[in-house]
Amino acid sequence: MNKINLGQSGLLASEIALGCMRMADLSVEDASKVIQTSFDNGINFYDHADIYGGGKSEEVFAKALKETSITRDEILLQSKCGIRKGSFDFSKEHIIQSVEGSLKRLDVDYLDALLLHRPDTLVEPEEVAEAFNELHQAGKVKQFGVSNQNPMQIELLQKFVDQKLIVNQLQFGVMHTGMIDAGINVNMKNPASIDHDNSILDYSRLHDMTIQAWSPYQYGMFEGVFLGNDKFPEVNACIDELAAKKGVTNSAIATAWILRHPAKIQTIIGSMNPTRINDIVKASTITLSREEWYSIYLAAGNVLP
Repeated sequence: MNKINLGQSGLLASEIALGCMRMADLSVEDASKVIQTSFDNGINFYDHADIYGGGKSEEVFAKALKETSITRDEILLQSKCGIRKGSFDFSKEHIIQSVEGSLKRLDVDYLDALLLHRPDTLVEPEEVAEAFNELHQAGKVKQFGVSNQNPMQIELLQKFVDQKLIVNQLQFGVMHTGMIDAGINVNMKNPASIDHDNSILDYSRLHDMTIQAWSPYQYGMFEGVFLGNDKFPEVNACIDELAAKKGVTNSAIATAWILRHPAKIQTIIGSMNPTRINDIVKASTITLSREEWYSIYLAAGNVLP
């Protein structure tokens, strides 16, 4: 498994990470198989959030990890905070309480990374800075980042926060390509030219922020998986042809498409199926050519100007 230096921080993370949102639905025994399978395939990075399963996902992970041969120092743990029922909350009090809760549920002394989950328009950056400093100085969080934020939101935080923000977690995949569409359609008037993300891809590359792609196989926002979906015959035919050619599954090709981008995007997979994890990680062993990458992009319904 290839590694990514997250945000040039020195944290060497597998380019494919396991997202643990659905782990709350598993028994401890099944969860341990998922964790061990991912680790045996080179995945050393596990993504959590305090809201996943109402906290149960972190609890199940902690219990399941003890049933594996994996030690804490062999993996990197990331969690996210800031989403509350009916609101977002980046207050110092909530950030610290959330981290304390995650540490307790995960049964660990520290997080390798903490992300702010969704932008809080009532954010007071000075409070975020105080929370980050307190958590960092106490050794409870090593690195910090954000999720679903645009460049100016990041700049505002970074003006006050002492620690470099190393990660931005964003939805990205074959059927969710907004962050690259606008860059391809510069100076055009077609819908694809609309910049919804304020050049977040280029900003991230310029500032050495690692983009983590969430829901890489979804179309829209939680509308469903596009792979094998009859709604998308052209892109599936293209991916299936490449999968047969390279001797891998369609999910490996869809993952390899993300990994092929020179921005060194880390892909967060959410599968809780050991067999599917075994299939997906093969993406790290193949490289799509420029022609193959663009053939998928066009088959997904995009048009080059």
